[in-house]
Amino acid sequence: MSAELTGTTELTGTTELTGTTLLFCPADRPDRFARAAGTADLVILDLEDGVAPAARPAARKALVAALPNLDPARTVVRVSPADTPDFAADLAALDGTGVRLVMLAKAESAAQVERLAGFAVIALCETARGVLAAPELAAAANVVGLMWGAEDLVAGLGGRSSRFDDGRYRDVARYARAAVLLAAGAHGRQAIDAVYLDIADLDGLAAEARDAAASGFGLKACIHPTQVPVVRAAFAPSAGEVAWARRVLAAAREADVGVFAFEGRMIDAPVLRHAEHLLGAAESLPEAPAGRN
Repeated sequence: MSAELTGTTELTGTTELTGTTLLFCPADRPDRFARAAGTADLVILDLEDGVAPAARPAARKALVAALPNLDPARTVVRVSPADTPDFAADLAALDGTGVRLVMLAKAESAAQVERLAGFAVIALCETARGVLAAPELAAAANVVGLMWGAEDLVAGLGGRSSRFDDGRYRDVARYARAAVLLAAGAHGRQAIDAVYLDIADLDGLAAEARDAAASGFGLKACIHPTQVPVVRAAFAPSAGEVAWARRVLAAAREADVGVFAFEGRMIDAPVLRHAEHLLGAAESLPEAPAGRN
């Protein structure tokens, strides 16, 4: 079989990434699939770095066997980079399974995404070429989201660490994060923030997730089930934020002018859009925790 697949599922252009959390799960651990799927909004069954090369044939079989028991709208399969032999093997395994969503590891060009024409694609920008190609990837017709990754990016550059000792990203990672977010926004795609590797540091995760939500990312990927509720709560607007948004929008309707003062702050169209985004986020997360106080 050629290393491309078409017609696996009909793409209508309306495929969406729902919720705010994705959870990676190694494809060679079928015992974890159900829990992962029940924990996050979307589960990513990983055929790439999460599985040792020697274990990938068995992982493909385990994944295919489990797919009938998983919701295709909430299941993402991460396939290997397009320039590797595993890419063809991954696609051959998925042929005819009904999988709708795939994540392309180390995506670097629209031509690579075109080889996944039968799928809705999350393009994972985690190499220098991938980050620089983010606008091209976001423009591809079957791409529904862009995600960025710091660790492979910095490793590929010959670096030693993506973060400072205090947890802050180094400038090259911050640039990649912003570049992917801007490319996704320019083309109306969802932007997915990278994983947070320090599983025990839930406070650091919460701060990073709050920044992601405030900056415009729609989702954040997780590597452990304990991270999911933290990210979900961070993306949920607080009660105070929701109350402010309602007040300022009501004041705008009453003022009926382009610019006005409200609670000591100048309010114009961009600020009103911020308020609308807050209310939209609150309304789209009915199953999420009550939010921050």
